[in-house]
Amino acid sequence: MKKIFILAIASLTFVACRNANTNNPEASTVSVGNDTTSKIASPNAPVMTFERDIFDFGKIKQGELVQHNFKFKNTGKSPLIVSNATATCGCTVPQVPGEPILPGKEGSIKVVFNSTGKMDMQDKVITITSNANPTINKVHLVGEVLTK
Repeated sequence: MKKIFILAIASLTFVACRNANTNNPEASTVSVGNDTTSKIASPNAPVMTFERDIFDFGKIKQGELVQHNFKFKNTGKSPLIVSNATATCGCTVPQVPGEPILPGKEGSIKVVFNSTGKMDMQDKVITITSNANPTINKVHLVGEVLTK
């Protein structure tokens, strides 16, 4: 009985560890801890290369708006499609390009930070999701907010 139980557990472990994504031959699903949504892109995938991934807006007074365009280039071999961009809080609003970025071409992600109600050093992280390799990129908007 013990042998059957051990054989059943070994079989289930083998089946659970198999990673197959037949819906998209360009990418496969990977388990990283509890995250099973990470993707590994194909070697022909686009690559998002940022001009600068950190923008320091310096010192501003509370209530001022900061706007910056994070410029990037598609250094990969296929069109780059930015599907989403999110910020660490509602005070920072990113806008993604609406059109695919062809290989060798440039694009930008416009970010607006509203400093109302913020104080001291700020590091706003913008997480960008795309079909690039890697599928997740992060840029930072940093600076200091002074009292009025």
